[in-house]
Amino acid sequence: MSHTRTAQLMDGGALARRIVEETSDKAAELTRRTGVTPCLATVLVGEDPASVTYVRMKRARCAKAGIESRLVSLPAGTSTAELVDTLRSLSQDSAVHGILLQHPCGPHIDERAAFEAIAPEKDVDGVTMSSFGAMSFGLPGFASCTPGGIMRLLDEYDVDLAGRRAVVVGRSAILGKPVGMLLLARDATVTYCHSRTADLAATVREADLVVAAVGRPRLIRGEDVKPGAVVIDAGYNPGNVGDVDFDAARTRARLITPVPGGVGPMTIAVLLAQTVEAASLQLGRAGS
Repeated sequence: MSHTRTAQLMDGGALARRIVEETSDKAAELTRRTGVTPCLATVLVGEDPASVTYVRMKRARCAKAGIESRLVSLPAGTSTAELVDTLRSLSQDSAVHGILLQHPCGPHIDERAAFEAIAPEKDVDGVTMSSFGAMSFGLPGFASCTPGGIMRLLDEYDVDLAGRRAVVVGRSAILGKPVGMLLLARDATVTYCHSRTADLAATVREADLVVAAVGRPRLIRGEDVKPGAVVIDAGYNPGNVGDVDFDAARTRARLITPVPGGVGPMTIAVLLAQTVEAASLQLGRAGS
């Protein structure tokens, strides 16, 4: 009789709830000790429906965690210079401890210039070059939230990365590239793949860990997943479809994240945790 493997689901929702509860306790203790409530300022350019929904969800999570949420809404026609001025002003505001620029901001915005206007100590979304450098060199700083969430999820399920072959499919500045750096720091052997990778399937077949983060539905075929591999699907496409062919991959992987309910909840949980950490660091310096 043949036996079909069924991968264990990596429940990002459950872990995220625990992180938010711990973050709420830390926020309450910080407020009790200093009289200051940690504050996350979110900057939204325009009224893209998906972005508006994400911001609303993040604000609701802030409320649950005891974090003040300040929304700065800017018109769709806001220029890069105007956005940069707004972000610099928030960076200088001592009442704001973390800054999130909801992206994409629109094709007319130079997002890199906007990100770099965020002070590194308030970059709780881990989007600046300073944060990327800190991740790459293993220095103190804030991780990009989705990669940071992925690492916490791997730790939760006791995934030993040392010496393992990790394949990252995607090379964005706030997901693919930084998660590769974080995996490298854990002694994984990291290969980056992307839309121009020749014979992607052959590379995926050798991976002990696959991180799919390219934004193309079901790009990673289940038949190409190495038996016993760990599969992290960080993609999200219309219809709750990830970058991995989930049903087929689940019959070969050892661990796999669902979409939704895997990586997504972890991203917000890490954002909140890093906001409280930023507030603690800033208030500690202010009181020293």
